[in-house]
Amino acid sequence: MTSSTALLTDRYELTMLAAALRDGTAARPSVFELFARRLSGGRRFGVVAGTGRLLSLLRDFRFGEDELRFLRDNHVVDAETLTYLENYRFTGSIHGYREGELYFPGSPILTVEGSFADAVVLETIALSVMNHDSAVATAASRMSIAAGERPLSEMGSRRAAEMSAVAAARAAYIAGFGATSNLEAGRRWNIPTMGTAAHSWTLLHETEEDAFRAQIDSLGVDTTLLVDTYDIREGVATAIRVAGTDLGGVRLDSGDLPTVAAAVREHLDELGARNTKITVTSDLDEYAIAALAASPVDFYGVGTSVVTGSGYPTAGMVYKLVARQDAGGGWVAVAKASTDKGSKGGRKAAFRTLRDGVATAETVVVSDGFEELGTAAEHPGSRPLQVTLVDGGEIDSSYEGAAGTASAREHHLHVREELPVRALALSKSDPAIPTLFFDQE
Repeated sequence: MTSSTALLTDRYELTMLAAALRDGTAARPSVFELFARRLSGGRRFGVVAGTGRLLSLLRDFRFGEDELRFLRDNHVVDAETLTYLENYRFTGSIHGYREGELYFPGSPILTVEGSFADAVVLETIALSVMNHDSAVATAASRMSIAAGERPLSEMGSRRAAEMSAVAAARAAYIAGFGATSNLEAGRRWNIPTMGTAAHSWTLLHETEEDAFRAQIDSLGVDTTLLVDTYDIREGVATAIRVAGTDLGGVRLDSGDLPTVAAAVREHLDELGARNTKITVTSDLDEYAIAALAASPVDFYGVGTSVVTGSGYPTAGMVYKLVARQDAGGGWVAVAKASTDKGSKGGRKAAFRTLRDGVATAETVVVSDGFEELGTAAEHPGSRPLQVTLVDGGEIDSSYEGAAGTASAREHHLHVREELPVRALALSKSDPAIPTLFFDQE
């Protein structure tokens, strides 16, 4: 039986709905927008992630008997609202940036169109998914850029809540990681999985040699042996003595990694194990990975930093009403005007302006109403950024599941090539390209 996702919602979404049903504004056509006012941590670009997961959660956004009973017993909403929720199905439309796309301040990442009642209740679930997954994907993309051609594996499940770990593995994969240690992520999203043994495996045995022999007997000589439980140099010598010079790899999880990696590479080569790869782990982030660029490292394993957004665990996205019909049926752009929390009203169309294949600006066309917002032909040298995700309540399934995840990964790696060189730096700075707003003429 499928579980409902409807109560993954803040209470005020439903109390606003109840009030709107009471005063007659619930059916008022409205446009909500999910966007980020700024990029977290002075980063130069953001990565959209979570879209496919959100669409799947939207399928199960239904108020069944258990959900309605909870709302009734806890006096969250009145009887009229319970009746409305009993039949709730999202019947509006959602347009947005493709998953894996880059975003910048003010980018209209998702545009949700429908009645106020249709759209307002989606705020919490949309933000919880997109904020988490985009934060992880942005950090992961920076790490992928820093790693260059060297493969990255995500191994942070023990540093996140159990289902957040699964979502984080997916977001990291979309943004350039090649594998995950999380088996549920592998099953659900068809992400390659990896992993061999922890220090406890070595400590279980009487000697390090016994542990290595048992691992090789089980997993074969292509396995990776963890050589830093005791003395690293002795661990390397034992690994090659047991496995021979065809050993697949060794893993380092401690010490001054540039120095240790260099010493281990030299030792492996002395022992004739020139093809044995070196994997490093140990609290890596994008800065540590960049510092290892000149070191003889073959693979990176990243845990805590990637699943927590490398210090910025949320993307800071918001979900705001930007347009609605007035009592006479005309469209009105609306916007919050609070200091440092303002928004720009109106329905929007977004384009990535390119010159010789390199992004130069995020161009956003703004309209008060629902007239055509322009096409790529009207913006030469630009790429349209929005696609239809939900049309009249019908979800485009191509963005979901393992196929949607693979497509998002491919899209991200492609559009990342459009970034100007300054976007690849890890230091804090302004966004790599400006966001330019133009009113519809």
